[in-house]
Amino acid sequence: MDSRARSPHLSNNPSPRVVTKRLTNLLVEARESIRMAFGAIAAHKLRSALTLLGVMVGVFSIIVVMTAMRVMESNIERQLSSLGSETFMVRKWPGTFIGVSSGDYEKYWRRKNVTLKDGKRLQEKINVPAIIGIESMFWSGEIKTRYKTSAPTVRLYGETPGSFPAHNWNLAEGRLLLDADVDSTRNVCVLGYGLATNIFPNSSAVGELIKIDGINYSVVGTLESKGGAMGGDQDNFVVVPLTTCLNRYGRWWRSLNILVQAPDRESYDATVEEVRGVMRIIRKVPPGKDDDFEIASNNSMIEQFNTFTRSVRIGVAVVSSIALLAAGIGIMNIMLVSVTERTREIGIRRAIGAKKRNIMVQFIMEAIALCEVGGAFGVAFGILGGNLLALVLKLPPVIPVDSIFLGLGICSVVGIIFGTYPAWKAANLDPIESLRYE
Repeated sequence: MDSRARSPHLSNNPSPRVVTKRLTNLLVEARESIRMAFGAIAAHKLRSALTLLGVMVGVFSIIVVMTAMRVMESNIERQLSSLGSETFMVRKWPGTFIGVSSGDYEKYWRRKNVTLKDGKRLQEKINVPAIIGIESMFWSGEIKTRYKTSAPTVRLYGETPGSFPAHNWNLAEGRLLLDADVDSTRNVCVLGYGLATNIFPNSSAVGELIKIDGINYSVVGTLESKGGAMGGDQDNFVVVPLTTCLNRYGRWWRSLNILVQAPDRESYDATVEEVRGVMRIIRKVPPGKDDDFEIASNNSMIEQFNTFTRSVRIGVAVVSSIALLAAGIGIMNIMLVSVTERTREIGIRRAIGAKKRNIMVQFIMEAIALCEVGGAFGVAFGILGGNLLALVLKLPPVIPVDSIFLGLGICSVVGIIFGTYPAWKAANLDPIESLRYE
């Protein structure tokens, strides 16, 4: 066998030492290019600041909207999750009216109301062991006690016993509503945690009397806290038997909501379909016709909200792209000026052995550095601006990590696209002519 074939120097695969040396050289070259790029930015502070301002505005407009949307989404999801696990709602109206046209609104308005009779017949006919509650909100105002009067923002809900597990309302003290309370239209009530601690700050609310719209009710229980939402208090409400509210505030023009909690996750879809079929029979919907009621769940309402916000994001992305395009053109212009100003420097570097690749990497890195500095400021101001909404609405702040990486990634792309031509022009300057340049 030819001895040259066994020589490691003639092998097509480089040795690990050669590979390591090449990687080290590349890292050193990249580090030096980054250092020189930031040095060039620092040498022309005003020009660099004006250039990266356009990038900052483009990235800021993306991040501020994304952050504000994320704040709203997290709050909407938390509010919609007030429905218990595996719970959905049968109602006359859609859960949200985002994107609903006037024609659709008239269609919903013409539907028959969902009544207490519908809810009771559903309880009788359904085969799965689901928990069913029937509810409506009837009133908002102030609650009076012998101690104090609440703010005029307390919500009055009429409920049946099945509504409590469906809403994830857990008992803190006393008892919940009973079927006997509903059947006998008793003047009893259960207080949300926030309302109970507000109007009875120094003692238990159970056994006390409160006055709702001029009528006395006996407090039989209080609920555990669920916290605040959208700057308000989820616990600032009072629950009374549904029949009591219907007798007092009218039933003929009012549409109710039916809450259905499936036995478990596995039977959720089957429960939805059975409820839909039973409701069509109860409401005498002809075969082939659309449902004359809505089935809303946490997921469906969240998806509807996300569909709306997705359109907003697309609009913001288009506007921000125009801003970034203008900023990219400005970066290309400044980089071309920089190439002209540093022609002699480029000639010296080429004369002492720098390759075209080294020159291109230097100028592309400078363009990327400009974009990334502007993008970093845009991200920081965007997060602060978006979380102002959380501050105003007293919601937890949100940091959209994915949007941050998206914004900085877009900055890198803009720097590469609009920095490539100036870098190519710099790399292809004639070394001799560059050394003569004054």
